[in-house]
Amino acid sequence: MWCNTKKTTPKDFSRQNKIVEHVVVRLFLATTTSNTTAKMSFLCAPFRDSAKMGSSVFSFEPSMEEKQKAMLESIKEMNNSENGFDAVIVCCSTEHQATYWGERLMQTRGSACKKDALVYAVCEDWAKDGAGNGLGTLYAYSKAKQQAQTKDGKDLDQILKDGGSVGLYHTAGKGTRLAPLPGAENNNKPGVKLPSVVEVGGEQKNLTILEAVVRQTNRYAQERPGRVSVFWGDQIFIPSAGHNKSGTHHADILAVMGPMPNEKEWNEKGFSNYGLIAVNGENEATQVEKVSHATATELLTSFGSVKQVGPSLGSFSLGHEMLSLMLSEFEKELAGKTAKFDSDPHFWMPLTMTKENYAKIMQTKDETQEQAEAHHDRMTKFKTTLLEQFPEKKLFGAVDVGQGSYWWDYGLLKLYRKNNLLVTGDDAEAEALRQYLNIPSRDVKLEKFQASIEDESNKSVVVASTAKSGSVKSSVVSNVNCGDIQIENCLLVNVTAKKIRASNAIIYNVVDDSDDGLILPDGQVYTNVFMPKSKEKLTMTSTVSQCGGKMFKIKMSTNPYSFNDVYTMNGETDVRQAYAMGDKAHAGCKNKI
Repeated sequence: MWCNTKKTTPKDFSRQNKIVEHVVVRLFLATTTSNTTAKMSFLCAPFRDSAKMGSSVFSFEPSMEEKQKAMLESIKEMNNSENGFDAVIVCCSTEHQATYWGERLMQTRGSACKKDALVYAVCEDWAKDGAGNGLGTLYAYSKAKQQAQTKDGKDLDQILKDGGSVGLYHTAGKGTRLAPLPGAENNNKPGVKLPSVVEVGGEQKNLTILEAVVRQTNRYAQERPGRVSVFWGDQIFIPSAGHNKSGTHHADILAVMGPMPNEKEWNEKGFSNYGLIAVNGENEATQVEKVSHATATELLTSFGSVKQVGPSLGSFSLGHEMLSLMLSEFEKELAGKTAKFDSDPHFWMPLTMTKENYAKIMQTKDETQEQAEAHHDRMTKFKTTLLEQFPEKKLFGAVDVGQGSYWWDYGLLKLYRKNNLLVTGDDAEAEALRQYLNIPSRDVKLEKFQASIEDESNKSVVVASTAKSGSVKSSVVSNVNCGDIQIENCLLVNVTAKKIRASNAIIYNVVDDSDDGLILPDGQVYTNVFMPKSKEKLTMTSTVSQCGGKMFKIKMSTNPYSFNDVYTMNGETDVRQAYAMGDKAHAGCKNKI
């Protein structure tokens, strides 16, 4: 997820009679059918006039400057190695990836997980289509529970009952929109690197997206005793509303909440295309799925007076009581690995909507009326049991992250480039990202980086890198070792080469020991893939303007294979062996420079 701010004037918005700070927020929301994400853009005004809009009254919110200060304080808390979940569970696509993450997250405790966190990485060895993020959460917890008992003699259920906290991270997916970078990680999509570095086994290695997400979400742990918190492994956000407490509901979900809009505002914000959370006067929430304002109003008639509504982030938490009952309810599916249930359409919607409304919505998702009604009956019975046994909590709530929050999404190639180059910026968001990633200020000079920084205001960022000569302008250089470098507006991560010439490029996971070096066309994306079985190094390229998802199955003329071919070739690769092969190549090339 990503957000940016811009100042708009009366000339930009003729109906406004004063300058208003607006926030453009792009949300990457978990879809109802997979762990993939969908994108949305809309305007959020952090300064609101007290005026009626629809049936709600807007009130003044903190200024953007106040929110920025609050978010910087949140970042300090996130970077505190004492904060975090007592146990961290990572749900992976393969056993090799699970083995890797079980080791890696232990090595980086204190930089990602908290210092003394328990770490369990498991593989979702389900059918080809997967378990869905609903059943997948229950399955991952079940496997981690067994692993905790066998490995550490720990009881995750008891940890939760005693007020401990568990963070669970879904990482599955091909990462097609980010291609060719996930291929360069041998399909280990959460292992895609960021410009920051952490110490691993006494060496400086690039921080991964998953580790950055774990660090960011750690702060929720102290607000969620006795709960499992579920996150997606490629979205980093700094909530402007702070880390609001959970616990009044058996389940809750993160969302960007605001007053119920009128029809015009609903359409302007594109709400009809995305899953939304609505909260009534009783502070109970429900899911409203991709409908018009008129349909939403009709669906919410039986829900009571709507107090707030906003886009769902998909990330949710469960109290240990509800978790236990859900594990029992879906015991047959978990044992047989036979079904696919996502949290939105198969948990929250049937638990909070009427049977008639739920059936109408699910029939638009290729389910029959009979199937939808049967599942609603099942979840209604479950709800009755839950609330009878544990009446002290309400059913389903929303946790507001706040409008104007910082969101940094790395799941799309152009956003990966944009949000990494953001650390060269001058504004408050750029400074916040540098602080979050623990990237030194831009005027820090590295003793062994002899290339000149050509920016007038020194906007380039150089981290853990060496160079003997050259010049760098408006670029990010992280974990790079080079003889002579001449780059402008580039992003270089984990690169070793005798010579580099590039502009507007991404060079990622590359080793080049040729005397001619890397001389790239403008805007090229250049990667290496280390294949331990065949002992070969592939070169896969693209352009910064190309969406890998559109070209995933098409062999580009500059490449030996399609991105999908590489994905298939990487299918059973042990990423630890692949990374060891890459490390050896980097070390060998570095010795020649």
